[in-house]
Amino acid sequence: MQLQCPMPKLDFDVITLGHGSGGVLTNKLLDSGVFDVLSNPILDERHDGAIFQLEGKMAFSTDSFLVSPIFFPGGNIGELAVNGTVNDLAMCGAIPKYLSLSFIIEEGLKVSEFWEILIAIKGACEEAGVHVVTGDTKVVEKGKGDKIFINTSGVGSIHSKANISAKNIKAGDKIIVSGNIASHGMAIMSVREGLEFDSEILSDTINLNHTISSLLDSFGEHIHLLTDPTRGGIATVLKETAQSINLGIDMAQRDLPIDNQVASACELLGLDPIYVANEGLFIAFVDASIADDFLEALHKDENGANAKIIGTVTEEHPKQVIMESAIGGKRVVSMLPGEQLPRIC
Repeated sequence: MQLQCPMPKLDFDVITLGHGSGGVLTNKLLDSGVFDVLSNPILDERHDGAIFQLEGKMAFSTDSFLVSPIFFPGGNIGELAVNGTVNDLAMCGAIPKYLSLSFIIEEGLKVSEFWEILIAIKGACEEAGVHVVTGDTKVVEKGKGDKIFINTSGVGSIHSKANISAKNIKAGDKIIVSGNIASHGMAIMSVREGLEFDSEILSDTINLNHTISSLLDSFGEHIHLLTDPTRGGIATVLKETAQSINLGIDMAQRDLPIDNQVASACELLGLDPIYVANEGLFIAFVDASIADDFLEALHKDENGANAKIIGTVTEEHPKQVIMESAIGGKRVVSMLPGEQLPRIC
């Protein structure tokens, strides 16, 4: 959601160390931006913390975001920070409710850029149906940061039909990915490397909580595990899962959904798309009996149009992920051995 909110007229164009001092300049920055843009009854209390009530079992998650560049095709660091924590909660089977939001800003950041990030945060919160209720702002010296880092933490109530745990996975379960892989990582890399294609590669950053909630309504405990393949890509997530459950995973390269331009970009840069980060995808391990219905329901959701069944859990080759290549051979899939794409999220 791209909100149209005019930036207020201010007597400063860039953020300085004084804006992190806790004094007059800090209040000017917060009053002219954060509190106005993200206003809600709990945040408006301006207390050191947030007081609220949640019912039943809860989930809690936290994440830090230091993507470079901070503006990229399809989004910016602000909405990425909201969507990332919202999605982490959704993977727990939770309905996200409240977020904390903390900025570490390098002096010299343009106020216009900070405003654009705030507006993206507001839009992402409104789409996800969550509120920022507490936070913090710090400013560091020039050269001690990289424009802006953001931390978000979130809480939510567990869906009444959710029972999400790797312990529930069994042989025969089907593995479903919700959409095209590697789009976020290659959107970042296409900017860094100056790659140009017939159409722009866009990040897939989006909130998934409404999609997950709807699937839980329909399929409940038949959904055994949900996880989002961010850093390390789908390969790392699948390998980690296989190790944790002491079962094997069979998959086929031909079943992996990927946009043609993303695949071309990966090839140009010598990157394997199964290790490239995603920000708007999830992987679901579901009971085989509901896999086709689950996939059909996902195809009707705007976040699942390209969803596919990509693998099966097996008792063979415990703790190993075996992928059949597009030309028929098989290989063992390992975790990402190092940092393939730094500063990707």
